[in-house]
Amino acid sequence: MLSDTLARSRRQCVQPRDMPSCSLQYAQRTMNMDNDERSDSLPTPPPDPGAVEAVLAGVYDPELGVSLVELGMVKHIEVAANGDVTVGISLTTAACPLRAQIGNDVSNKIRGLPGVGEVTVDYAEMNQSERSDLMQRARKHASQNAPSTAVRPTTRVISIASGKGGVGKSSVTVNLAAALAQQGLTVGVLDADIWGFSVPRLLGVAARLQAQKVEGKGMIVPEEISIGTGVVRVVSMGLLVDTEDSALMWRGLILAKAFEQFLTDVVWGDLDYLLIDMPPGTGDIQMALSRLLPQAELLVVTTPAKNAQKVAARVTDMARRSYLKVLGVVENMSVFVAPDGSEHEIFGSGGGRRLAALTGAQLVARIPIEPEVSSTGDEGTPVVVALPQAAASIAMSDLAARIVAELLPPVEMSGCTARMLDLINAAAATSVSNAPDV
Repeated sequence: MLSDTLARSRRQCVQPRDMPSCSLQYAQRTMNMDNDERSDSLPTPPPDPGAVEAVLAGVYDPELGVSLVELGMVKHIEVAANGDVTVGISLTTAACPLRAQIGNDVSNKIRGLPGVGEVTVDYAEMNQSERSDLMQRARKHASQNAPSTAVRPTTRVISIASGKGGVGKSSVTVNLAAALAQQGLTVGVLDADIWGFSVPRLLGVAARLQAQKVEGKGMIVPEEISIGTGVVRVVSMGLLVDTEDSALMWRGLILAKAFEQFLTDVVWGDLDYLLIDMPPGTGDIQMALSRLLPQAELLVVTTPAKNAQKVAARVTDMARRSYLKVLGVVENMSVFVAPDGSEHEIFGSGGGRRLAALTGAQLVARIPIEPEVSSTGDEGTPVVVALPQAAASIAMSDLAARIVAELLPPVEMSGCTARMLDLINAAAATSVSNAPDV
């Protein structure tokens, strides 16, 4: 009871002769409660090599689909006192065409850790013994370890997250998917906000999901829509329930299991990007994401309000505790631009900038308030398609272009291990066909 707690506090308060009351003790205990802004500026200690190795477990060889750490390609990790990190990567050949991409993936993952300064990637060429060892590990992986999900290793996975509801996370997800499709890409959209699904309405998808047999197993087939020269494939609980108004009263573990099935039992096929519209907060589905898709990167959506920014900071903290990189911060509903061109900060200002500074992530987009974002979404057409010249459409299209060109480019399958991949698959098939009958 609250009264018991207060009584214990009074008993614990010792009153010396020169202190007539406990107010000074109370003041000393609470004087730092309002210093969060100053604490944000304290220097962050550098990560330890173990944390760097853990985050590199989420970097995959684009063709073998195996972690660089598991393949033994990470040879050494050095962390200086000032936070500078040097990583040694061994490649199958010095002229590997995927060298730059692997280096960028390694650098980007490491930069997602707090306290990191400059990142240097040193390359070396494997000798014959090391190449044979890599071949053996890859062959073992191909023959014994089935993929944990139906999402292929070459798919770039972006999780769109927020600390609280009402910040426009789902609108950002569907418009970003549409903008990527307009660039001729194939994009999957997984509505992981299972309680509060809204993606089907925002994309104008109403048909129920169908199933088909794939190698004897029943698999869900995503709904597919064409946007521009690209394709968007959609999976949502809203396409499985009886009506849009049906309530799902599931506990957290059941939600996490449903999320897992959307990753393992769906025929996603070849995707350039998979966008996951996460539920708000830091619950079971967020923890399942880090376990099932360690290569995922987070795009955190907030509004300019300080309250939303502070709540969103918890999402970035959970991501880094789970060794998921924060790709960037999106400040949604940043300003309202009146017809006369004047700007009005309806929800305050600076939330995205403060969150980026607090977490060390980039502020990658500021999307203005426009009523058309809501009205076109209610009609089932993303604003980037319905009104491409609107200010919000331009901001989201610019974000999509920046993702493709800079932040997380799609994987190009023409690298130095292509021939090895064919050999591994052939060797795995031979070992299975030559296995003795039991």
